Amino acid sequence: MGQREVAEDGVLTRIGQAVMLLHGGDREEARNRFGELWTEIGESGDPLHRCTLAHYMADTQDDPGDELAWDLRALTAAEGPVTAPVSSAVRAFYPSLHLNLAADYVKLRRPDAARLHLSRARAAVNALGDDGHGSDGVRTAIGRLERQLLDE
Repeated sequence: MGQREVAEDGVLTRIGQAVMLLHGGDREEARNRFGELWTEIGESGDPLHRCTLAHYMADTQDDPGDELAWDLRALTAAEGPVTAPVSSAVRAFYPSLHLNLAADYVKLRRPDAARLHLSRARAAVNALGDDGHGSDGVRTAIGRLERQLLDE
């Protein structure tokens, strides 16, 4: 493994550690660690790192507008230039990225924008595997949010 690959693994490991804090209920510490990593990675950092980090940073936000801003950063990183080995990993984020954006827009009472991103999430689900995250998690959440929007 080359020096660059070790450094990248270190970043992903640190992102994973902050995600564990987030899932353990320590949103503030997770937010602090994600913020430090974001500063280190910078706007020109590896797209997979930026996408992953912004995707989870959004979940630490208290304000729906801030959550939307981070989810948009994640989508921007995913849509940027990506190398071939990373592209499938980034593509697998699309359903979840669009689902999160749809949920953000629901919170902000922007149903048309929410429907647009739900449509994009639904169109991207083929990038997901048949594991619990893909089939049970994201697909189910898309359906649930679609039903919620129908009831409004």
